[in-house]
Amino acid sequence: MGMLLHLLPQDLAVVRREPGDPIPDWIHGSAFCSITMTKDEQSIFCDSEVIPEDIKKVSGWRAFQVAGQLDFELSGIIAQLAVPLSSKQISVFSISTHDTDYMLVEQAQLDDAVDVLRRAGHNIQLP
Repeated sequence: MGMLLHLLPQDLAVVRREPGDPIPDWIHGSAFCSITMTKDEQSIFCDSEVIPEDIKKVSGWRAFQVAGQLDFELSGIIAQLAVPLSSKQISVFSISTHDTDYMLVEQAQLDDAVDVLRRAGHNIQLP
């Protein structure tokens, strides 16, 4: 059974920062932001447009949001998206929140990703 996926409208970028760096103020202008901190690094995925020009970023990412609030007991959500995409050599980056999951693909592969996910039975709502 396929899932409903919302394609987020914004171009996303990832920034690598040093562990222990303070959370930058500029992230507050982003409609989407995920911050991951480990002992080795701090990664920020957010709207590309809010990142200052002098900061190195890797932009050109788009995100599919799994619609609805997911139950913690559900399994295989990421696999249902990642497996068909990887079978077509489409690189992915996944982010999970308390409520749902996001699957990010490169903008250059977006059309192919939409096609693959639809063929896998998922319904995609475009912005």
